[in-house]
Amino acid sequence: MDHSLAVRETAAGALRNLSACGGFEVCDDMVTKDIMTPLVALLKECSTGLDANQLSPKKCREMNKNYIEDIANEAVNLLWNVCECNNTAVHIFNKEGCLEPVLHYMKKFSTNVDLAISVANCLQAVTEDNPDLLSSFNASAQQVLETVMLCPESTMKHILLRTLIAGTIWNIKDTIPADSLGSMVNAILKIFSESLAIDAGETIIRMSEAEKNRLKLAAEAETEENMTDVMDNCGMSEDDMEEVPKGKVRRENDISDLLPSDKWELKEVTALLMAQQTALEIIVNMCCSEDPSDDEWEELSSSDESDLFMENSYNEGSGLLMSPLCLSAEVNSAFLNNLIPKKILEKTAFPNSVALDICMHNPSWKPLIKKLNAVQCRALTCLHSILLVSDVDCLGGASALQSLAQHLSQLVFSKTELPTDTEFLEAITSALRALLQTMASKNISQCMTPEQLLALCEAGIHSSNASVRVNVVGILGISGSVLAKGQDTAETLKMIGKFLLEVAMKESSLVVAGEALDALFDVFADGKEAEKAAVQIKLLPALKEFQPVFKMRMRKEGKGQYSTDQLCVLDNVKMNLRRFIAYQETLGKTPT
Repeated sequence: MDHSLAVRETAAGALRNLSACGGFEVCDDMVTKDIMTPLVALLKECSTGLDANQLSPKKCREMNKNYIEDIANEAVNLLWNVCECNNTAVHIFNKEGCLEPVLHYMKKFSTNVDLAISVANCLQAVTEDNPDLLSSFNASAQQVLETVMLCPESTMKHILLRTLIAGTIWNIKDTIPADSLGSMVNAILKIFSESLAIDAGETIIRMSEAEKNRLKLAAEAETEENMTDVMDNCGMSEDDMEEVPKGKVRRENDISDLLPSDKWELKEVTALLMAQQTALEIIVNMCCSEDPSDDEWEELSSSDESDLFMENSYNEGSGLLMSPLCLSAEVNSAFLNNLIPKKILEKTAFPNSVALDICMHNPSWKPLIKKLNAVQCRALTCLHSILLVSDVDCLGGASALQSLAQHLSQLVFSKTELPTDTEFLEAITSALRALLQTMASKNISQCMTPEQLLALCEAGIHSSNASVRVNVVGILGISGSVLAKGQDTAETLKMIGKFLLEVAMKESSLVVAGEALDALFDVFADGKEAEKAAVQIKLLPALKEFQPVFKMRMRKEGKGQYSTDQLCVLDNVKMNLRRFIAYQETLGKTPT
């Protein structure tokens, strides 16, 4: 709150950087030390002074700067960071009516897109799971958002802005009248479709060329200017030589020299990649069904009806705990109208090799590689979600799913070594698992060989990420259950069975061990080949010996280490282990 605007901007910028780099711990500390009181005061003061001429027009021209908007930008970014990390900050945002000044800044989107993007990021963060804020989104507030959504500018920054606003509108969808819901969802997905339609690799190539041309022209202009200065200086008096050069006043008073020089081409590509990543993340949210709350699980697992519920929920054929996943009619229709599945699939491909090469050889552009990979991973996660909730016909039928399986196997096996990047492995194995499950449920033949899947699982089971390990044993369970229905598959089933048994017995995570047991139930549930393989790997005695060990581990490790729904699934596995052992014992007694 210093009297100097330059000091205010620098202080807000320093706090913004601290909050961004320090994460949850620093943001919590900031809120504990009451950063919100001066921050809210600054936000409201900037909002009031936004349209007033705080500096003379001549001074603003000299500085090429609007201090009020620049301070607001730093303050909004700081607000975004602390609200994303701290629930108390969100509560203060609601209580102090911060929505009004923040939306006032948004009205500057036509002249200051950077400020608008900061506001949109903040709005998307504070509207997520914040029902107390919904009542503040009256008609005029919604009108501000709709105006921004409809802005026609086609720069990458404006695409990012529209994407963030679309995400905010999705977060506040409960305030939208029911008869407008369909058109609202369609408008949101139209914006996402526009963002995902752009080829990031081609954009990098084009923008890199534009940067080279700009720098070349600037260098030529500077050389020409220097030559002119030399010639002019030859005819200058001593007094003239002591004059302050043009632009010197701006340099001494403007802290923007401490920031990186303007790289608009790089900023455009960065904005595009952020827009695509954001769009994919929101599509995942659109696909998520309403899960039972922790309280509901607690009530269920502590009741006498728990076992009965599990019996009814357990599907003998697939071994899966069934959950009613489905897309609403509005979302499903808008997905198809805007070709969302097709565009997601395009984004799952590896980044353009020429674009990657450009980024590798330009230090400023090198961080884009991580962003390109992030978009690919989000697309794979998105694909996983869509596979879980969409009908096979909506996805293009059996042939489309087989093509998709080939595409995913190419992503995994196209290079000499199997992928090791944890984020990519989690995303690709999640998508692959969902795809194989969908294909198995519809009896669509799978084009990946058991040897390929075993190789992937051998690599994945050593991952430090438990989700990757859960996925690979799930993949083996699905593949094995399909093989068990075939002929002459006993040898392969033996390999799968041994692998899964070893994981169940040696895995440090109970969740992964439980998943491996579930996979064993799937593989050896039925079929002559499965029966033959089970006898040869001594599955029944191994499971009987392991059963008390698993029960003891659940008693010792279950409380405190795992969430309520994880414990519910593990309870289900424990019960099914008992049932599966009983089933295997009846097979042994059945005369051949």
